[in-house]
Amino acid sequence: MRITVVGGGVIGLSCAHRLAGAGHDVTVLTDAAPGETTSAIAGGVLFPPLAANSDRVDRWTTTSVEEYRTLGAPGIRMLRGTYVVPREAPPPSWALSMPGLDHEPGRLTFTTALVDTPVYLAWLAGEVAARGVRTEYRTVSRLADLDADLVVNAAGLGGGRLAGDPTVVPVGGQVVHLADPGLTEWIVDGSTPVLRHVIPHGRHVVCGGTQEPGRDSVEPDPGVTADIVRRCRELVPALADAPVLGAKVGLRPFRPEVRLEREGRVVHCYGHGGAGITVAWGCADDVLALV
Repeated sequence: MRITVVGGGVIGLSCAHRLAGAGHDVTVLTDAAPGETTSAIAGGVLFPPLAANSDRVDRWTTTSVEEYRTLGAPGIRMLRGTYVVPREAPPPSWALSMPGLDHEPGRLTFTTALVDTPVYLAWLAGEVAARGVRTEYRTVSRLADLDADLVVNAAGLGGGRLAGDPTVVPVGGQVVHLADPGLTEWIVDGSTPVLRHVIPHGRHVVCGGTQEPGRDSVEPDPGVTADIVRRCRELVPALADAPVLGAKVGLRPFRPEVRLEREGRVVHCYGHGGAGITVAWGCADDVLALV
């Protein structure tokens, strides 16, 4: 079929890759290059939020981690690290499939994929193009206007607007890049209301972060930058002298639950919040199955 995928972030590109691989004639419509999407700002450590216990999320996560492990793409490496959680929190169901899981009260340690998102997305866009997918840079106002046999709505924050779905809201996330002093583990501290994460990618470390519902600006706040640097240096003292390389802000497309379903000639796949990198390949498989 002739299929139009709306959205050029990690979800849209993963869906386009799967659909083209199955022999469909695919066009991606996006208003931003891969490196300019929200996906490119993500820290890139693969696991969903602690509370995301569902069979779908578990399956999507397992599929994606295995895909990244075997993909052989630049910007990806498997690394062991620690997820600090409230001591009373039970291990989430998705954690049971993580390689080398060690669980003790207040701490999950396991191996997962770390994705240097700008590097990986550039590679993925090239792979999609090599499969014959065309990319057009323009803004889509209405799904009904698209000339295609089938449309995949993977437009992230814009996916809710295109579907008339008011439950999708932006949640701002600011991160800071520090030079990587040679860290060999990642760490995410989710035990307090203010999230801290330190995710090394070899040349730089993504430090964060913030959760700001309703934020509409992608201009970094210098005060927030200083606070993130202070908190992450407390978490990982090895960063004490690491130079600050810059700060970035992304607007995560949050929804109470990911919408992945077919509605007539439209397959909706949006509302992934900050977990798009984590569940992308699992979601792409489900989109292909619906197609």
